[in-house]
Amino acid sequence: MIEKGIKGRLEQVVTPEMSAARIGSGLVEVFATPMMIALMERTCNESVVPQLEPGQGTVGTLINVTHSAATPIGMKVWCESELIEVDRRRLVFRVRAFDSRGPIGEGLHERFIIDTKRFMQKAMGQV
Repeated sequence: MIEKGIKGRLEQVVTPEMSAARIGSGLVEVFATPMMIALMERTCNESVVPQLEPGQGTVGTLINVTHSAATPIGMKVWCESELIEVDRRRLVFRVRAFDSRGPIGEGLHERFIIDTKRFMQKAMGQV
């Protein structure tokens, strides 16, 4: 059983492929908001994977975050997550992102625990 309080942390270096200009979310060569969100989702997901039953996974269903500072290519960024609410299969995380200069984003992210095989069957129209 997953209980609140689980923490996660992942880091990466911003590459040109992660820039707003490269992925099309803006025109500048800085860490793109969608890439920050992907880092947040990955951090939350990976923090709970060891607690899941075999055959289970999680999927993101809601994200509400701000991206408050620009990070240049080549700088390290990281995300810290904390599981703050568990309601049956629904997991709510507080997420915060940083670069070497300080905070760059924060908010909440919601994920649901799924049966991976059944989820994929439904996604493929087989259920």
